[in-house]
Amino acid sequence: MKEILKMKAGEIVSVLEDAAPLHTQEDWDNSGLCIGSLNNEVSGAMLGLDCTLSLMEEAVAKGVNLIITHHPLIFRGLKNVYPEDPVGRAVMYAVSHGLTVYAAHTNMDKAPAGVNALLAGKIGLEDTEFLDESHIGLVGNLKSEIPAMDFIDSLKSNLGLKYVRTSRIPEGSLVKRVAVCGGSGSSFAEAAIASGASMLVTGDVSYHQFFCPEGFIIADIGHYESEVGIVELFGLLLRKKFPKFAVYNSETNNNPVYYY
Repeated sequence: MKEILKMKAGEIVSVLEDAAPLHTQEDWDNSGLCIGSLNNEVSGAMLGLDCTLSLMEEAVAKGVNLIITHHPLIFRGLKNVYPEDPVGRAVMYAVSHGLTVYAAHTNMDKAPAGVNALLAGKIGLEDTEFLDESHIGLVGNLKSEIPAMDFIDSLKSNLGLKYVRTSRIPEGSLVKRVAVCGGSGSSFAEAAIASGASMLVTGDVSYHQFFCPEGFIIADIGHYESEVGIVELFGLLLRKKFPKFAVYNSETNNNPVYYY
């Protein structure tokens, strides 16, 4: 039987914190250790975008007890923990099964190779720079100016999307400078316009935000779809540093949005 390499949780997550220091997270965020201790001995890690009950069950089935996700399990303060609530049920499961739970959220959004850098790279942006002082969103240029509809098609192809929700795309619209913000980034629309971008690619765009000024387009590719690539980066970082440590990318579909 293959020997299971055990390590301290803190040794594992230090690799992520080297890439995305915790002190860079937003004030409202809750990145870092959520449940357990960094001194806990861990037998392997399960990686995912969201810390759901199904992901934790998958970890237990694999025999690993460290959970690393992008979104924090406990995001806002918990006043009660009870099984009828999805977060409460997940917290209870984690504690009862001795799981250590960790998240790298907005610090990983801002990281040089993090969420938005990955998204920008996948859609072909070059010469990227931060959208504003928050260092979350990015803006960059395509190699050449192309029709907006061709760019939408490339988004779907490069990101494996079924659908893209957009504001009105006038006939003949061209795109070259594009802003990106993974997750809920529609609040960056004004910064995108100020940066000279003709399109913002993000998720969680509300109805009224699709009323855009002339010459600007907003494209909603989905919150999950815009960020899920970070799970692959988690895995690459950990496997490179600890090649003998068990690291699994979750095979559970944790996207809460379904398309029919």
